[in-house]
Amino acid sequence: MTFGLDHSPGVLDLAARTSAFVDEHVLPVEDAHGGDVAVAGGDDLRRQLQKQARDEGLLSPHAPVEYGGLGLGMVDRAPVFEAAGRSLFGPLAINGAAPDEGNAHLLAHVATAEQKEEYLRPLVSGEVRSAFAMTEPAPGAGSDPTALCTTATRVPGGWRINGRKWFITGADGAGFFIVMARTSGSPGDGHGATMFLSPADVPGIEVGRHITTLDRSMVGGHCEVDLRDLFVPDHGVLGEVDRGFANAQVRLGPARMTHVMRWLGAAVRGHEIALRHVAGREAFGSRLADLGMAQQLIADSEIDIAATRALLLRACWELDIGERASTSTSIAKTFAAEAIGRVVDRAIQLCGGLGVSEDLPLARLSREVRPFRIYDGASEVHRWSIARRAVGRAVAAGGR
Repeated sequence: MTFGLDHSPGVLDLAARTSAFVDEHVLPVEDAHGGDVAVAGGDDLRRQLQKQARDEGLLSPHAPVEYGGLGLGMVDRAPVFEAAGRSLFGPLAINGAAPDEGNAHLLAHVATAEQKEEYLRPLVSGEVRSAFAMTEPAPGAGSDPTALCTTATRVPGGWRINGRKWFITGADGAGFFIVMARTSGSPGDGHGATMFLSPADVPGIEVGRHITTLDRSMVGGHCEVDLRDLFVPDHGVLGEVDRGFANAQVRLGPARMTHVMRWLGAAVRGHEIALRHVAGREAFGSRLADLGMAQQLIADSEIDIAATRALLLRACWELDIGERASTSTSIAKTFAAEAIGRVVDRAIQLCGGLGVSEDLPLARLSREVRPFRIYDGASEVHRWSIARRAVGRAVAAGGR
């Protein structure tokens, strides 16, 4: 596969139409409700916006064509998801928000034909939402997934699952769950996990408290979920038994990159707002845009945006050609999470008092992008992983 820095006319047209759709239909709703999706209508809003996106041919750009999506690979998703990310509600509107987008990617690559019909097709159409239940309270799985404590025990005809999850995005109102549970080994072992598919409306799944976080744009919140004698039949196993950690990698790398795409769109929006402000605001006898300190902030944000795009496209290209891309996705995710935060923070600084007010969306953008340094792997964990691989390569190469 040839690596280029351009996109086909069809992809660029889709990105332009997505941007226009977001500007016309989505940004006004976000602005009217301060970026709080629950206040804006939650699932009712989701269904309304996704119907409009479907009518305009914009729904589920990431999903396989045979299941109702537009079939974009990772590189081609980048400009489209960035365009959607201009609004905090934009990814939701095109059915490209977390966790549904990542779950659709996982199902497309790992699920059986029967599972795809039962779970993937309604997810792609927007008929249902989903949740990915892996994270647990201490001492369970978090930044270290091998600490997984939730257990799945063999019983006649299937599995009995018990455990407690938390920070499960989209859990309230999800139509189904992908549950990670330990089928062999002990917490700390890097093997023995299995993924299970389960409808949400069965005995044994209890969605509890919404954990209040900085961000407000995720439908269904970040919830505690109790699994109490949840029965999953054998046909509910997603992938192979005891191969859950390996199969989860199919989802995690791409999902980190689509997070980068979405939040980059938010950062670019914030940067554009700041540029318009400093180009029209006068202080100390000149435009703010002509002052050296302002120009440094602007230039640094331009650099962060360009570098984020470059690292993102490199990682996406590796994923598209079938590589695991562990190092590239970790590098891109870590840099982007911090660069995006810097871009939004500089935009606030450039806009002064307006930047921290509700008159501009910058304060809410700052609130939304800050958790990205923790979500999908904390920056410190990614740095540890990047360094460990670098040392491993040096040791394997030998010499001085």
